[in-house]
Amino acid sequence: MDDGVENYEDLNKMREQQIKNVATDHFALNHFHDQLMSQIVHLAVEKVKKEWGPPPSPFSFFLMGSGGRFEQALWSDQDHGIVYGIANDEAQNYFLNLGKEISVGLNMVGYEFCDGNVMASNPLWCKSIEEWKRQLENWMDDESFEAIRHLLIFIDARVLVGRDTFIEDLKQVIHNKIEESPYLLKRMLKNTMRLQKGIGVFGQILVETHGTHTGEINLKQTALFPYVNAVRLLALKESVMTTSTLARLGALSDSSRSEWKQYEDKFRQLLQYRLRYGKQEDYEGVHYVTINSLPKEKKKELKEIMKKGIELYNDTTKHIEKGVTK
Repeated sequence: MDDGVENYEDLNKMREQQIKNVATDHFALNHFHDQLMSQIVHLAVEKVKKEWGPPPSPFSFFLMGSGGRFEQALWSDQDHGIVYGIANDEAQNYFLNLGKEISVGLNMVGYEFCDGNVMASNPLWCKSIEEWKRQLENWMDDESFEAIRHLLIFIDARVLVGRDTFIEDLKQVIHNKIEESPYLLKRMLKNTMRLQKGIGVFGQILVETHGTHTGEINLKQTALFPYVNAVRLLALKESVMTTSTLARLGALSDSSRSEWKQYEDKFRQLLQYRLRYGKQEDYEGVHYVTINSLPKEKKKELKEIMKKGIELYNDTTKHIEKGVTK
């Protein structure tokens, strides 16, 4: 990537020119996203510095969602936050302004705003380290569906720019709580049970039956999420800090199961599959595959990947429910 860019428009042009070079390899594509987003953040920091002066304390800008898990497709929306070192009004105003500038910059370079407002421009996701600790504790004590959903989103946080230790310290708060109160894992499990079915009772792939995606399958909902949600819970159970699904699978203890490698292979296959067969024109369609356009062996391959994900999710459900009694 060229370090001589001066504005978001330059970065957007660079994205358009260079992304096709990495569009066939999942890992190269995600490295590209990381580099591109880092440059956006640095431009935003420089822009805010000119108006507001240097940052009043060290901070971390972190990604969540598919970005946090290093699992972005060709197109992606925004999921990110900021944690900073000191708690006062000046710092809050500064970093909220920085969060807004980063969000605008990301949008201008092709990353859609998050529908759920999970962005550093939202005070919920932009706080000092002490305020973040209190918020995580509140979410863990709260019985609501939304609080646990927020917690699960945060678990995928990965620092892109700034101080790594802030996020490590915050994740430790969650891991400590799970050790004290394993029932929290059951509440998290309950939050991720709404999985969209992708295979019918007769073994057929279930496609959308109406709307703009008729005849297509949503790989994100039906294939990716069973792996992502199951492995996140298993990683939490074993206090694994890493965020990508593949890295989490690699870090799980061998004693739990001998099949982690099989799941890794299937998930890696799935990520490449989405790149090759997903509709790449825009963010809306990037997770959709038109089933009838696939060769017979590719339909069979997809079915095997999906079955393995459902198996993993069901086994994880039993594992968590059996292992947590209180």
